[in-house]
Amino acid sequence: MGLVKELLLLPFAPVRGSAWAVAQVVQEAERIYYDPAAVRAELARLEERLEVGEIDEEEFDRAEDELLDRLEIALRKGVGPGNGTHT
Repeated sequence: MGLVKELLLLPFAPVRGSAWAVAQVVQEAERIYYDPAAVRAELARLEERLEVGEIDEEEFDRAEDELLDRLEIALRKGVGPGNGTHT
């Protein structure tokens, strides 16, 4: 039965392979997005931008809230501390 199933699904192999590749890319993107070290680095850059006047307090608060939300989600998911090298 397994061989028949595989033969019938053979035309869909490229789609199944593509779906797997997309899932891997999404997983890696989420790992980078929620990396606590990367979020902390972004927080530091955000504070620097505020200090030099590139952004105002309102924009800083909005962006800081988003970053702190990401950090909270990362810590809740149990994402370990990264080394901040996400490039």
